[in-house]
Amino acid sequence: MIVLHHCVSARSLRPLWMLEELGLPYELRMLPFPPRVHARPYLNLNPLGTVPLLEDGATRMTESAGMCQYLATRHSPGGLDVRADEPAFGAYLNWLHMSDATLTFPQTLVLRYTHFEPPERLQPQVAADYARWFLARLRAVDAAVQHNAHLCAGRFTAADVAVGYALVLARHLGLDAQFPPAVAAYWQRLQDRPAFQHALRVERDAAMAQQVDPTPSPDLRL
Repeated sequence: MIVLHHCVSARSLRPLWMLEELGLPYELRMLPFPPRVHARPYLNLNPLGTVPLLEDGATRMTESAGMCQYLATRHSPGGLDVRADEPAFGAYLNWLHMSDATLTFPQTLVLRYTHFEPPERLQPQVAADYARWFLARLRAVDAAVQHNAHLCAGRFTAADVAVGYALVLARHLGLDAQFPPAVAAYWQRLQDRPAFQHALRVERDAAMAQQVDPTPSPDLRL
């Protein structure tokens, strides 16, 4: 049984969405955000204190985009995965890495210096600069979906899940109002996927059942 440690609407939404797309059985263990502060015993499992943590037998992973690739490769070769012999393999890997390093990273700084630091450490200019950085990097997504329904390989893949979470986070930050038309349409297509909608319901229901605040992590004010 795959075990996913998750905070509501945190990066761990990526592997949760993947599990739903793949229809795999899993156990979802909800944590209060941030777990390194509010769930100290979790540090015994993941010394970083971050989510996600995915356990699959002896395999333990802490990087959400890597989990997307892992689950797709193991459970959907040539489907949600892109094989090494396919022409789009390089683009697929590039999107997986870009999703966090280029698209999610600047948004975490916006979140931190707008909401998650004490008042005396808030940095409005830093937040504004990194919001612009994110929107500038989003041009790559815009170019990819101008004439294509998905990012690569002519089909929905784990890359769409990984990049899709960056768009989820942008919505929570109010940056989605600045999406170019093609990105806005792509984002709507992602939201319309039954697996994405079910993942949102599952995380909320699990949070309530496990007595964890169901407020999306990016919306919390620490």
